[in-house]
Amino acid sequence: MSGRDPLRLAILISGRGSNMVAIARACAENRINARVAVVLSERPGAAGLDAARALGIEAGVVPWRGNTERLQFERDLEPALAAAQPDLIVLAGFMRILSPQFVESRAGRILNIHPSLLPKYRGLHTHRRVLEAGDRVHGASVHFVTAELDGGPLILQSRVAVRTGDLEDTLSARVQATEHIIYPRVIGWLGEGRLAWRDDRPWLDGKPLTAPVVEDFP
Repeated sequence: MSGRDPLRLAILISGRGSNMVAIARACAENRINARVAVVLSERPGAAGLDAARALGIEAGVVPWRGNTERLQFERDLEPALAAAQPDLIVLAGFMRILSPQFVESRAGRILNIHPSLLPKYRGLHTHRRVLEAGDRVHGASVHFVTAELDGGPLILQSRVAVRTGDLEDTLSARVQATEHIIYPRVIGWLGEGRLAWRDDRPWLDGKPLTAPVVEDFP
């Protein structure tokens, strides 16, 4: 582990929070130089809130007021973020689109994971779309968040083969298993100082990252 102070994380979720749990466990086991300061959801019933509390993590709700009130939601979110003082905001199955103002004021300090090999299949239902297209490979992408939906600079991608007979749920499960590996890994790179945001782009090991690192999984 590096001599750096651990990164303080604020993780935003909308559902079960499986990536949040993977990240929190990596922190608790000192596999990455980070700790989860708070978990927040816009959904009071999100199962991930209870999962966070079971891990001893502060968890709270900032209610979503509807798409026409997105800026008000973000204003409501600010006090919770200010209290946690995160170095990094981690979107882990957070199903809302943040405003350009919110994102641009935190350039290089928001991460997201998306279940496709971006730039392919931005948006929803990625596993279904991969199967319908007959693709032979699929995966997940960790990227910095920008105002462009699922369009920020890519950092790390997992790649899995689409198997004969795969259904949406089987393919989703294999991809999600890789998410639980690559998302903590990227946060670990940030915590070690290997990954940084500089000159409006990601740098890895002292060099501009012009293409994502790609790791193949079974």
